[in-house]
Amino acid sequence: MAEADSYFKIDRDTWSTLVRDIELPLTQEQLKEVKAFNDQISLQDVQDVYIPLIQLLKKKFIDYDRWQRDKNDFLNINKTKSPFIIGISGSVAVGKSTTARLLQLLLSHLLVGVKTQLITTDGFLYPTKELQKRSILDRKGFPESYNMQALIDFLVAIKDGQRNVKAPMYSHQVYDIVPDEYEVVDQPDILIVEGINVLQLPSNQSIYVSDFFDWSIYVDATPDLIEKWFLDRFLALRKLANNDPDNYYFKYAQMTEVDAINFAKQIWQTINFKNLKEYILPTRWRADVILHKTSHHIMDQVMIRKY
Repeated sequence: MAEADSYFKIDRDTWSTLVRDIELPLTQEQLKEVKAFNDQISLQDVQDVYIPLIQLLKKKFIDYDRWQRDKNDFLNINKTKSPFIIGISGSVAVGKSTTARLLQLLLSHLLVGVKTQLITTDGFLYPTKELQKRSILDRKGFPESYNMQALIDFLVAIKDGQRNVKAPMYSHQVYDIVPDEYEVVDQPDILIVEGINVLQLPSNQSIYVSDFFDWSIYVDATPDLIEKWFLDRFLALRKLANNDPDNYYFKYAQMTEVDAINFAKQIWQTINFKNLKEYILPTRWRADVILHKTSHHIMDQVMIRKY
């Protein structure tokens, strides 16, 4: 059986009719604030795709919350509530950050009294100096470039209901871990974990990151489209960094546009596409939900796992 056969495939028009009469809880300005750099999304996308997704997710969350209470009552355990964790994966430049931020915003509006937080796994990349020491700087983003044990330890603490759990901070401006700065996760009801590696299964671990997820989403598109979005974003970041020597992309702003494009294409082929093909794309069929995108980041299909 093909992996795709284990999913219900629902086109956008049909999906958008599954939920009616829910007022859109955000404005164009709020949407602009959560949209990732150079991504494209409209209020109509939110209405057609994300509102039904949130309503389905709400049902899953209510079942999870009930099960946690029933389990603790049966075992006669007075335990701090364990957060519901959502994993969001997909390629570099596919728009998973926008999906993660938008879900957080919508959940905060539509699930009254439910505390939602978001972290990315970028903070669990090894610092640049450590990557250089290990001679894997050119493998940044590949499985071995992450401190997976630290990420798992973090998720154990979250699931155990601990307070003020720290996640390292990553800066896309300097392209490195920020020393002594952290994201603090303090007993949320829902935690969204976004990253290219969240559904991967490293062969040397007995516990995987995805073991902590109660729901998972993969943002999907064809590699040729993702390459286009990657190149568009690279050029936009290059332009933005033109007068900022501290910005990671400043050095690319000093190149001619032709040289910059050729460099970005090489990076895509030798690093990002290779990582996508070998490590990210194979995890697509481990997700509970697959959001498929077509041209201009338009979502045309939602796939929901049957079993």
